Amino acid sequence: MFAFGPCHSMETKMAGKLLSYTALGAGAYFTARALRKRRAIDFRDKVVLIVGGSRGLGLIMARQLADEGAKLALAARTQADLDRAEAELRERGAEVITIACDIRHEDQAERAVQTVLAHYGQLDVLINNAGIIQTGPIEHMEREDFDDALATHLWGPLATIRAAVPHIRQRGGRIVNVSSIAGKIAVPHLVPYSASKHALVGLSDGLRAELAKDNIRVTTVCPGLMRTGSPPNVFVKGQHKKEYAWFTISDALPLLSMDAERAAAQIIEAARYGDPALTISTQARMLEMANHVVPSLTANFMAFFNRLLPGPTGSEGDRLRTGWESQSPLAPSVLTALSDKETVENNELRGSEPMHQQAHEAGV
Repeated sequence: MFAFGPCHSMETKMAGKLLSYTALGAGAYFTARALRKRRAIDFRDKVVLIVGGSRGLGLIMARQLADEGAKLALAARTQADLDRAEAELRERGAEVITIACDIRHEDQAERAVQTVLAHYGQLDVLINNAGIIQTGPIEHMEREDFDDALATHLWGPLATIRAAVPHIRQRGGRIVNVSSIAGKIAVPHLVPYSASKHALVGLSDGLRAELAKDNIRVTTVCPGLMRTGSPPNVFVKGQHKKEYAWFTISDALPLLSMDAERAAAQIIEAARYGDPALTISTQARMLEMANHVVPSLTANFMAFFNRLLPGPTGSEGDRLRTGWESQSPLAPSVLTALSDKETVENNELRGSEPMHQQAHEAGV
C-alpha cells in the first residue's frame, strides 16, 4: 500500500494550524484597530500647549491644530518669534496665547502651565517639541554642550510634564514628546543631541506606562530628517563651514529628508489616537529595523559615515557658532533650496535677538 494517508493527514493538520494562526492574527489586528478608533479624540476646543511652538515643526503643528479648532498656547524663549507666530495663527482664525519662557528652569515651566490654566481654565494636550542641535566632532564637544542638550531635551520636558500632569489628569488627555531617530540610534557628530534624545525616549516610554492609569496617553515620536527650515539655527563646532554644509545638505535632500507638513500631520494623528510610539519616515524606520536585526552592520555603517565627515581642527573648532555664522558656497545653495524655502515659511529667519538665544528655538 502507498503511504499517502499519514502525509496527507500531517499536511491537513499543518494547514489547519496555519489557518488558525491567520485567523487569530487577523482577529487581533481588527480588535486593535477597533480599540484605537475608540481612543480617538477631537481636537476642537481642546487646549494644546506646544513647547517650542514658535518655529519649525512646532509652528507647523500649531497651524494644523488651529485648522482643527484647537485652542493653542505656544511657549518659547524668544518673544519676537512668538509674536510673529501668534499674528500668523490669528490670521488663520486661531485662538492662541504665547508664553515667553525657558523650560530648562523648572519655575518657568510651572509658570507656563499656570498661564495656560489662567487663560483657558484647562489643559488637554502637552507637546514637548523644543530642541537644540550641536553638530561637530566629539573632540570639540565639552561638558557644557551635553548639559545644554540634556537641559533642553530631558529636564525641560520633565519639568513641563510634572507641572501639567495634575491638570491633564482631571480630564484625561495626551502628552507628546518629540524625540528623534537619533534617540534610538546614535549619529556621529551629533553625540550631545543623540545622548539627550535617548534620555527623552526613556523618560517618555517610562511615563507612558505609569500615566496610563490616569487616562493620560503618552506618545514618543522619533522623526528622521525633516525639512523644517531649522539648520541656520543649529550650533556648529569643528570645521564650521564644512560641518554646516554636510548637515544642511542632508537635511534638504528629498531622498534623505521628508516634508515637515506630512511629519506634523502624522504626529497629530498619533496624538489623536493615543498611539504609544511613532517613528517618522521610511528611512528612519529602515534604520531602526536594521539596528535591531543586524546591529553590527549598523555600527559599521555609522563608523564608515563618520569617516566621511569633516575631522576635528584646532582650537578655533571649539568655538560655538550658529548655522548663520557658518554659511559657505555650498550652504545655502541649490542643494539646500528645499530647506531654505522652509526657513522662510516656518519663522526660522534671524530677528533682532542674539543668535545664540535664537538657536534654542529651532524646533528640531
